[in-house]
Amino acid sequence: MTSKLDQLKAMTTVVADTGDMDAIRLYKPTDCTTNPTLVLKAAALPAYEGVIADAIAWGKQQSGAQEAVIGAVADRLAVAFGTELSKLVPGRVSTEVDADLSFDTAKSVAKAKGIIAAYAANGVGKEKILIKLASTWEGIRAAEILQKEGIDCNLTLLFSLVQAAACADAGAFLISPFVGRILDWYVKNEGKTYTAETDPGVISVRQIYAYYKRHGYHTVVMGASFRNTGEIEALAGCDRLTIAPALLEQLAKDEATLPRQLDPTKAGKDGVDRLKADEASFRFQLNEDAMATEKLAEGIRAFAKDLGALKAMVARKLNA
Repeated sequence: MTSKLDQLKAMTTVVADTGDMDAIRLYKPTDCTTNPTLVLKAAALPAYEGVIADAIAWGKQQSGAQEAVIGAVADRLAVAFGTELSKLVPGRVSTEVDADLSFDTAKSVAKAKGIIAAYAANGVGKEKILIKLASTWEGIRAAEILQKEGIDCNLTLLFSLVQAAACADAGAFLISPFVGRILDWYVKNEGKTYTAETDPGVISVRQIYAYYKRHGYHTVVMGASFRNTGEIEALAGCDRLTIAPALLEQLAKDEATLPRQLDPTKAGKDGVDRLKADEASFRFQLNEDAMATEKLAEGIRAFAKDLGALKAMVARKLNA
């Protein structure tokens, strides 16, 4: 029998939401992703001891303000992890621009170019990398600039159709709508129990998918942040899905039939009309969506906190 994971791979590009090399070797995803949270988790794994030691040794040889050195080592670690991951997947590795730059277009662009240059120094071409940016107005504008220069971007922390529409208008290569975090908000604020079909996160991704197909956008829709396999199965056929190892394992062990839920031809008949793309319309529509506004802000704070924790770990090791 064929597992649900294998059935899913036949209709959707599966991405590993992890920095665990053993999990990537086991489940053989096409792409993988990393961020400060995943780097922190991976840093505790024996497989990465050499990567950590090399970055710290390099940092101890650098001069200048300690804060700048710590930041440089954290950047070096992210690229080092990404470099190792790039050897394991045939597709792309997503690497994140610092969350505290989410409202600064110019600095986000500069950071992204620095990441691409660091990968190039490691022998990894930009065609293997996706730059992750928060789906703020400023992050989307940074993606627009980078895309025009041939640097593909992954717009993350995306919770609404207006964000998705703006990303597509900017020519973003890929978006990552956060299914599970949308569900979390509705469970907390409405106290309801949801099935896979009524899951607000699933419904959001289906709406975005239909919007893109109706209007002929080429931006890739990659569902992310899943809470259970039911959400994943309800989005079978989506362009891409990024899935944590625990859920990959569940899918790999399940040999029941997995029907396709999203089809580009059928979905294109259901999308809504084009949304306004100017800044004022974007900000107002996002403001009108309490869930999207709150989860975007919360996500940026969480990523910034994890980046701070990564830098604190680097500082301890540098001073050891």
